[in-house]
Amino acid sequence: MLAQLEEGDVKTLSSTVLHLSATALGFPACAKVCSSAASTFRDCSDLRLITPVVPVAWYNSLFRPNMAHIEAFRAFRYDPARVPLQHVATQPYDKITPEMQERYYAANPHNLVRIILGKRNATDGPSENVYSRAASFFSDWRRDGVLVQDPQPSIYRYVQQFSAPSGAKQERAGFIALGKLEDYSAGVVHRHEQTLSKPKADRLDLLRATRAHFGQIFMLYSDPAGEIDPALAIDQSPTIELTDEYGVHHRIWRVSDPGVLSTVRAKMADKKLIIADGHHRYETALNYRNERQASSPTVGTGPAPYDFAMMTFVNMDGPGLLILPTHRVVHSLQPFSMDELRQNASEFFSVEEVDPALDSRRATAILREAAHTGTALLGVSQDRAFLFSRPKAPSSIFGPLSLRQQSLDVVQLHKCILERALGISEEAIRNQQNVTYIREAEESLGMVRSNKANVAFLMNPVRMREVRDIAFSGGVLPQKSTDFYPKLLSGLAIYALE
Repeated sequence: MLAQLEEGDVKTLSSTVLHLSATALGFPACAKVCSSAASTFRDCSDLRLITPVVPVAWYNSLFRPNMAHIEAFRAFRYDPARVPLQHVATQPYDKITPEMQERYYAANPHNLVRIILGKRNATDGPSENVYSRAASFFSDWRRDGVLVQDPQPSIYRYVQQFSAPSGAKQERAGFIALGKLEDYSAGVVHRHEQTLSKPKADRLDLLRATRAHFGQIFMLYSDPAGEIDPALAIDQSPTIELTDEYGVHHRIWRVSDPGVLSTVRAKMADKKLIIADGHHRYETALNYRNERQASSPTVGTGPAPYDFAMMTFVNMDGPGLLILPTHRVVHSLQPFSMDELRQNASEFFSVEEVDPALDSRRATAILREAAHTGTALLGVSQDRAFLFSRPKAPSSIFGPLSLRQQSLDVVQLHKCILERALGISEEAIRNQQNVTYIREAEESLGMVRSNKANVAFLMNPVRMREVRDIAFSGGVLPQKSTDFYPKLLSGLAIYALE
């Protein structure tokens, strides 16, 4: 019907439109419709109750707030008859150290690292470079049957079994599917961390060259009743099974039953999403989508492949969701004095000297106990250690940050200690000029005890409810505030746009 309207024409819904009662609509059933389908309802003098044909789904789409849109897809996967998956899958690109890159290169000539984080050559130029080689590898591996596309659109149930730092065995379940890219302003997808421009430029060049997504963006949704994960559980052997270099056991089941796919799509349709990991890749995908839309605009043809990205969806209310702290190690400050640190920090915290010989287990216990009174931070140098607790900084030093943000340990550390007590600028912190981010407390302690750093700051992890509340309220945390463990492997499924 809408296609028959002339540009700018406005026609009253009449006998050629749908029959809807005032009760069904919830307000008087009068409407005028423009050809753009951006409908407005006004002027009850035109009210007519009439017969068929606009689908209810079309009507609902005009008024329902934006929510998550997921789709099944035909993933490209490594052919297990050609290559052992444990030799070709990798950690996410931003977790791959130079040593890991070398190890991945040596593991197998088809290891995904050649695509997602290839080696750069001194002779690289505009036509031959790390991105052109990635595109060639992807094309060649598809042509040669190393990568094979699944025959049916599917959602991929993804279960990881792992050991927490405490030694407890845990399991985290989720599923891999396509998620529609949404601007943050739409209120569907929420970030929780700031991003940097350099990583996004690199990922955009790779996406332009390969036109494919090789790793999943880690998305969180809320399902307190736990309805979605059981819908994907199937009684059969996993399609993919491997153990990575950290001892994490990964299993994937390919689910292609149309009824199950429809159920999961419907149950996800009222969800809002939080990016757990992959902020740079998400914003890269948005930038790429915008580029493609600008270069080849389409009207009324539905979403294009570049309107989606590959994502793993995990229930934030489910078991196995583990957030680890990322500790801060301060280096290259000259001069540096622990006495001066104590004096300056006492303006913002109660400061207590503790045994500097503490190990990571003892540090964790101290932090956990001190957290009962609010923020708790440990500052450890080569021969001194302080516990910073009972924060008392005035709200004025936090600028526009909300009270929720101000209460976070990581914000207290950045604003009160790094910036105020130590005088490290916000820009220097952002550019990692004097601050290194380290997951393991033991490694952090080792750096100061081997005289490679001035002081290590250890802290408790951010809680999931804090991430949720801040993200849904439109706020963000400082970079590297969260470490969702374990990571999602790259190379288990690949989404090719073409």
